[in-house]
Amino acid sequence: MWIDLVLIYGILKGVRDIAKKKALTISGVTEVLFVYTLLAFIFTVPTIGGIDGIVGVPGRETGMIAFKSFIIFIAFLCSFYAIEKMPISLYGVLDLSRMLFAMILGVFVLKEHLKFTQVIAMILVAAGLLMLKYKPRAVREGRQTADKIPYVIYILAFVSTFLNALSGMLDKILMGGGNITSGQLQFWYMLFMVLYYGIYVVVTKCKINWKGVLKNPYVWLISILFVIADRCLFIANGYGASRVTVMTLLKQVCCIVTIAGGRFIFKEKNTLQRFVCAAVIIAGIVISVL
Repeated sequence: MWIDLVLIYGILKGVRDIAKKKALTISGVTEVLFVYTLLAFIFTVPTIGGIDGIVGVPGRETGMIAFKSFIIFIAFLCSFYAIEKMPISLYGVLDLSRMLFAMILGVFVLKEHLKFTQVIAMILVAAGLLMLKYKPRAVREGRQTADKIPYVIYILAFVSTFLNALSGMLDKILMGGGNITSGQLQFWYMLFMVLYYGIYVVVTKCKINWKGVLKNPYVWLISILFVIADRCLFIANGYGASRVTVMTLLKQVCCIVTIAGGRFIFKEKNTLQRFVCAAVIIAGIVISVL
């Protein structure tokens, strides 16, 4: 069951990234982030099961959820600015770097020992990412223009993937402890997210065009997908038999979705090259699971 839930999460995440790109063609980054987070929180409340589904979270877990929420608050800011400025198919490949960061965190934070296959996996993941620097023949011959993306946008994408990897580790710790339910985690996580973005809007003095954002259909779509996908992932993390390595592999289906979306929805170029890069990275992830 947990395998199916993680696959659903991966597919919905890919669709959600495509919807984010579409939403940002209509509304601004801060507007989309704040309103879609608020809507997602509102959608979450009826699924909690009343007050009993909210209270009873120990102080330690509440602090960890607040920390996790802040991490994702920063990660989403970085990812939205990156998605706005770069092809979604490219972002989908860069997002696979979270596997590399997950392994590094496992070694330095959880004190795990890398196996030989995991070392090979890290090399393949790094190689797949480096292959993105290779210019296709059409670009080299001048028949096709290369995407001009500032390096800071790449940095934002990598910061986002690192923070998402850190958040994924916290999910397993929180749900593995047995002290909270998936509903409690999602409620408090979403509440903290709304608070963080609310403070961000006030501090930055950003004006929200409520009428315009609420008419943006993609904001509603990513809100709904956010709630469903995260609930699937939280429930999957609650299964004692679930394995972080396998879950990490299954999540990568999102990359295939974003590359396909970039090719067929946004008519992006160089998607074949990005698919090859993604295949090399996913091969590394498969080897790490063996």
